[in-house]
Amino acid sequence: MGSLSVIVPLGPNENAFGRLAADLLLLPGDSELVFVACRPVEAYPWRAALERVLSGRRLRWIEAPEGRARQMNAAAVAASGDWLWFLHWDSGFGPALVSRIQQAVRQPLLAMSYARLQFMDDGPAITRLNARLANWRSRWLGVPFGDQGFVLPKELFVRVGGFDEAAAFGEDHLLVWQLRLAGVPLIMLDAPLLTSARKYRRHGWSRLTLRYQWMWMRQAWPYAWQLVRSRLSYRR
Repeated sequence: MGSLSVIVPLGPNENAFGRLAADLLLLPGDSELVFVACRPVEAYPWRAALERVLSGRRLRWIEAPEGRARQMNAAAVAASGDWLWFLHWDSGFGPALVSRIQQAVRQPLLAMSYARLQFMDDGPAITRLNARLANWRSRWLGVPFGDQGFVLPKELFVRVGGFDEAAAFGEDHLLVWQLRLAGVPLIMLDAPLLTSARKYRRHGWSRLTLRYQWMWMRQAWPYAWQLVRSRLSYRR
């Protein structure tokens, strides 16, 4: 089985940690945990508490310029694992997903896996609908997002150029299209990854839902058209 590095980017205003720290203990003991901060790690007041929870684990801290793409790329370069698992700070998971990931990293296939999306109970109940639509979009349109926890070989990540650091938004979405244009299989794991729904409560469900749909479709269009054209050319 390939070795696993878990990469968690930290924003400048992360002032607490939730269930993720405890959930990381479900991973095999040899998993590398890489937290990448965009300010001096001493500035995070909960760092000591996090290190106590993860005592005895292969825990690393690195610093990178602000911006999730830059942070995740820097962490990927520093990571020692054969496989990379990109997680958001407000995520959570259970033993079922750990089992599916262990199966995924045993496969020789160069592919990217991702989890089924499930929102936590910290936002509007209607976000269950968002999760269902996101999982439908992922499975049938082949467009998962970063809050579904991308798992892929480091070799493959490097080959497609990593996350686009010039993108104003949607660096995870753009990585998916780079993989698809390269013919890389995308595999949905049969287990959920939880993510916080606080932002829907804070900004309003309808407003945020419409904004996200518009943003991803606008960003996807040129890549989707390029993919269609390449397939049509191949059939000729």
